[in-house]
Amino acid sequence: MKILLLEDDPILSDILSHHLLDSGFEVVCVMDGKKALDRASDEKFDLFLFDINVPSLSGLDVIKTLREYDNTTPAILITAYQDTAHMKNGFESGCDDYIKKPFELEELDLRINNIKKRFSIESEEKILIADAITLYPDKNSLHVKDIAYQLAHKECEILIYLSTRKRRVISSEELMQNLWTYEEMPSDATIRVYIKNLRDIVGKDRIKTIRGSGYYFE
Repeated sequence: MKILLLEDDPILSDILSHHLLDSGFEVVCVMDGKKALDRASDEKFDLFLFDINVPSLSGLDVIKTLREYDNTTPAILITAYQDTAHMKNGFESGCDDYIKKPFELEELDLRINNIKKRFSIESEEKILIADAITLYPDKNSLHVKDIAYQLAHKECEILIYLSTRKRRVISSEELMQNLWTYEEMPSDATIRVYIKNLRDIVGKDRIKTIRGSGYYFE
């Protein structure tokens, strides 16, 4: 699922974009309305997430203009306004949902999931492991730049576990306890083989061995 995020607050934009990326979405960030209009006109998106009060062209005006050109991409407006008049104006301009600041990221997730259901948007799950490294866990497929690698299911699980705990040393015992059942517990040698295979793909600089302690993803 590809999202165009229009937010001029750099801190909030960074928080939202990282959260959306961690949720498996592809995100394009812009900080003013004219750039949003240009990107939305030139590229296909599955969802617009627009703040209202942004430079050059408001989020409302961007949506209204896109609707005039028959762009029906679902849109969620972000606003600090609390009155119903602005909400009414937003819906009349063509937005599909509204979220008021301040809001929890969980509320945003709920609204995005509702949009996905309403508009039957199917999104292929993907996880950004690092720059130019993307994992598609449903397919056990790891893409490094433009090259796709097929992983074993456990290799996927190990990579996700390590990459979501960056800069923390993870022992073999921790991997075993969290990724295997007691009945199927692997040997240390099996873990080492999985790690070696992953290193061969993502690079030795990404997964480091801390002698006597475990593994470290950077």
